[in-house]
This record gives sequence, C-alpha cells and structure tokens, in this order.
Amino acid sequence: MAQAVEEWYKQMPIITRSYLTAAVVTTVGCSLEIISPYHLYLNPMLVVKQYEIWRLITNFLYFRKMDLDFLFHMFFLARYCKLLEENSFRGRTADFFYMLLFGATVLTGIVLIGGMIPYVSQKFANIFFLSSSLSFMMVYVWSRHNPLIHMSFLGLFTFRAAHLPWVLLVFSILVGTSTWVDLLGVIAGHAYYYLEDVYPRMTGRRPLKTPSFIKALFADDNVVVARPGNAQFAAPPVQEPHQD
Repeated sequence: MAQAVEEWYKQMPIITRSYLTAAVVTTVGCSLEIISPYHLYLNPMLVVKQYEIWRLITNFLYFRKMDLDFLFHMFFLARYCKLLEENSFRGRTADFFYMLLFGATVLTGIVLIGGMIPYVSQKFANIFFLSSSLSFMMVYVWSRHNPLIHMSFLGLFTFRAAHLPWVLLVFSILVGTSTWVDLLGVIAGHAYYYLEDVYPRMTGRRPLKTPSFIKALFADDNVVVARPGNAQFAAPPVQEPHQD
C-alpha cells in the first residue's frame, strides 16, 4: 500500500506534486500548531507596511482545518491539477505555472478591490485564504477544456463536464457550505479561459502569452504523457463514465 502511494506521488507532474505537497504540509503544520495561520493569511496592510510579502503566497496553501472539506480539496488538487498539467498543458509546464500565477493574481486583485467597494467590503474583508478559490478555478478550467465528458452525480443523474462547477456549487449549498470563495474561483477561471482560449480565436492575439523568463525556468522539463486511467474518476461525489 505504502509503495503504491509512493509510486502514485512520484508519477505526478512537477507543479501538481509541488503544490499538493506545500498545501498538505502547510495545513498539517497548522493543525499540529507548528505553524500559525495568523502568519499565513492575506493581509494587505501587513504586506505593504510590514513587507510580509510571503502572505501573497501562503494564503493559497492553507485549507483550514483537516476535515472532509480538506480531503475534497486535496482530491481536487491531485485530480484536476494533474489532469490539466498532463493533458491540456502537456509539455507546457511554464504555461501551466503561468495559469496558476494569473489565477492567484486575479483572485488577490478581486479581494483587494472588493474590500474598497461600499456595501460589499465587509464580505471581501472576511476572506483570508484563497486556496479553495484557486483549486475551484482549476476545476472550472478543466471543465471548459473537456465539456463533452459525461459525468454522474451519485448515480442520480448525468451531466456533461461543462456543468461540473455548477453541480458542485449546488451541492455545496445543499450541505450548507459557503459558495462565495468558489464563485471567485469561477470568475478567475472564466477570465483565464476567455483570454487564453476564446479571445485569441476571435482576434488572433494572445494576451496571456507566457513571459520568456518563466519559460526559461522550465526549459529542461520532460513531456509528461497522460495515462488512460486518469479519466476514470471525478471529484466526489462525481464520476466520469465516458466521453462522446
């Protein structure tokens, strides 16, 4: 069993493995009180005045307490982050990293700007961690890249992958979980999808072209070939039987 888990972990592409490892280590460290969440959460004032720049990164690594919601989000990371990196971004590790960087920047910008808008500022002021939003962004981008895959919800009804984010949002509402941070992930994901996939087809221009210095960081990466077994399961409680 341990050897199988180790092999599964080693087969993950570099970005997925790095992000999953950082998220698990950070969340476990906070649960064991080795790390304090107060040193990790997004606080613009501390970033600007105290130069605590690391908060711009660490707020994407902590997934709150270790419960069922944490397990779901770890599955999202291991599943959809891996699928994106192995399939849609196969051989384009730099582009995948840039997608995550773009998503993190958009999410941070939304929270900062939203915190200055009357009537909704308090709503945004209560958002301290954007890790769930970033993972939901990956689910959204994957669903747009694979819209025709048929999926099943607890065997009760089937739907196409294009509707996966909305099914998960409805499920969150039914179980009483806040969907606010997930909606931010949808916004960031759609912004990326439009600028990277839709806008270039309309105009012939690609505004999200990965900078050369980021490409240089991953210049020696090997191409990762996706395995057929990757398409067997979706996020709980969703399953993927087949594709048209």
